[in-house]
Amino acid sequence: MDLQQLAAHIKGWGRDLGFQQIGIAGTTLTDAEVRLDEWLARGLHGDLDYMTRHGRKRTRPTDLLPGTSRIISARMDYLPAGAAPAAGILASGERAYIARYALGRDYHKLLRQRLQRLADRITDAGTAHGYRVFVDSAPVLEKPIAAAAGLGWQGKHTNLINRQAGSWFLLGEIYTDLPLPVDEPVTDHCGSCRACLDVCPTQAIIAPYVLDARRCISYFTIESRGPIPVEFRAAMGNRIFGCDDCQIVCPWNRYAQATSEPDFAPRHGLDSAQLTDLFAWSEQEWSERTLGSALRRPGYLGWLRNIAVALGNAPSSPAVLAGLRGRASHLSDLVREHVAWALERQQLRRDKTAN
Repeated sequence: MDLQQLAAHIKGWGRDLGFQQIGIAGTTLTDAEVRLDEWLARGLHGDLDYMTRHGRKRTRPTDLLPGTSRIISARMDYLPAGAAPAAGILASGERAYIARYALGRDYHKLLRQRLQRLADRITDAGTAHGYRVFVDSAPVLEKPIAAAAGLGWQGKHTNLINRQAGSWFLLGEIYTDLPLPVDEPVTDHCGSCRACLDVCPTQAIIAPYVLDARRCISYFTIESRGPIPVEFRAAMGNRIFGCDDCQIVCPWNRYAQATSEPDFAPRHGLDSAQLTDLFAWSEQEWSERTLGSALRRPGYLGWLRNIAVALGNAPSSPAVLAGLRGRASHLSDLVREHVAWALERQQLRRDKTAN
């Protein structure tokens, strides 16, 4: 089998394994390296210190895995078919909004297993190759790599967009020493649209193609371990884990397809759960119900912190007030501070209504 045939087979095998598209890129990421350096120099990564580690391994794949010749980039749709409509949940202040990718099983494990099976298929076909599979598991610039592999372009919100599939998909990679033929990148089709910039609740997209992580709800609710900045709490609304607003309004997502992967289906009713119900979970309940889920990322205290803010933004009700008061003396300073903020906000709302 020649390399051209092998590349075609790899794409077919990828589809058989549940990926919607496979592309192949080279290892030169010069433009992406320049953009990353500028972003880091401006401090737009906030406390994401891992973005500054590893030297040039993030932008120079051969430094990360010597001998790498090509990168096989794969995308998989994740939007659950049966989930409650995202816009409806965001409009309902009593319910929790969780980023659609995190409603089911942790995608890292699913994609990694499928990519490993794809790598095994290449080996089983009689092609010995050195390789390594990545799914957010190392310093890898997955979106510039996917763009170089022809899977789409990085939109103004910095997510990858595909003309036929929108942006509700996940990415993973296989670094390989096989000199496969590379795919052509596609052109940018954002045009004059600025829907994502205008809709961002905290104006975290500070310019087209530039995201300030320090203003981003996904950063606050998932990556950060400290207090959520007071100036952004009201804008969080009922978003307790991540934020999809920029994807919801993107015109290209009219072409997005729902996933058929059962692992991405919502668990425990998380697509439309009441904030008060989630806030009442004990640490043991949280641990059991988030097993194998991306929701574990901020930890239990981060979970309570996020929901406290959402309850502060929720319509006032006896259940909301009772839930907050029940956590007002929590052992964690972090939780107590956010609960106090929420109770104060609820009181201001009631005072305003009374007047």
